[in-house]
Amino acid sequence: MTTPDYRTPIKNKIGGVFIPVRNLEKAKEWYRKILGLEGGEEYFGHVFVVPMEGTAGLILDAMPKWRKEDGDISTYQVPAIQFLTNDIEAAYQFMQENHVELVTEIQDHFYFVFKDLDGNLLMICKEAS
Repeated sequence: MTTPDYRTPIKNKIGGVFIPVRNLEKAKEWYRKILGLEGGEEYFGHVFVVPMEGTAGLILDAMPKWRKEDGDISTYQVPAIQFLTNDIEAAYQFMQENHVELVTEIQDHFYFVFKDLDGNLLMICKEAS
């Protein structure tokens, strides 16, 4: 059996994850607090990039070119991004203590879903050992 030739100039690597935010300054502080982020750089007046493990970085973007006529932007209505933890119970308690809006309780002893300040649905999962 011959293996197909999939030569492409596109790398099999995720460079970053974009999260649409309404207020970049508030989002920067919230994500720093919740994920323990340090550093980061702002670009073009609407993009903030913070290095993270596993990708080139988490990108908070006010997305001026993608806004609706009324100036609003769409948010993720399904949990499209998964953050990892070694202790799902401690992560859930941390989110409660920080008044993060929790959408689910811990499911299957493995994950839970929450909302960021802009209403994006995100997920915390227990890292597979």
